[in-house]
Amino acid sequence: MNFSTINVGVNDGIGSIVLNRPHKRNALSIQMRHEISECLTEWTNSISVNVVIITGAGSAFSAGFDLLEFEQLDIHNQLFKSSSIYHKAVWNFSKPIIAAINGPAIGGGFDLTTLCDIRISSQSAVFGHPEIKFGAPPLFTPLRWIIGEGRARELCLTGRKIDATEALRIGLVSQVVDNEALQDKAKEMARTIMEAPLEALLFTKGCFTQNSGLSFEESFSLEHDEAFQKIILKAFKERKKEK
Repeated sequence: MNFSTINVGVNDGIGSIVLNRPHKRNALSIQMRHEISECLTEWTNSISVNVVIITGAGSAFSAGFDLLEFEQLDIHNQLFKSSSIYHKAVWNFSKPIIAAINGPAIGGGFDLTTLCDIRISSQSAVFGHPEIKFGAPPLFTPLRWIIGEGRARELCLTGRKIDATEALRIGLVSQVVDNEALQDKAKEMARTIMEAPLEALLFTKGCFTQNSGLSFEESFSLEHDEAFQKIILKAFKERKKEK
């Protein structure tokens, strides 16, 4: 796959997406959103990719959407469609995604981190939704699932920026590491995830994206009953054959 706004690669089961517009602080242009969506679609059925890491080139993770495009009234329909498709492509991707947040993740860049399954942050990372000041409501729901209703409301309404230390304290990120160690730590996390069979990872990831609005009984029937019949028993049968 050849892209102009992202760099991609696959190595030992790990797919890498690097947002590659450092001169624009990796602003999420229409083209970049199309390319991220296309890449994830391609990797959905790829036997070479089990886990994906998303990070940014240069000193920023992403400054959010490319605001210059919003000034072009004739492409507003493209803005809307590319945004809708891209957000859903990341959220619904069937395999685990790790955000390796190498610097500021602002606006739409902050949203992107919340659509990933695991967030590992460098010490230079900053998070915030300043777009509320310009009349653009932030993406609230994924954030509240991660850090809770009260904190998410406060960050979305005020547009206040938080550093990596506060992000760790409120549970937004799992770890904060030195900038130089970030990529190695993300790969280490990916390798830990891949110690589990892909089928189990796919099933568990499906629970993340599909069960959030269900009652306990409804989610239990999927996460326990269906898992038991379709995944767990099959896995132990295969383990027994290998012995």
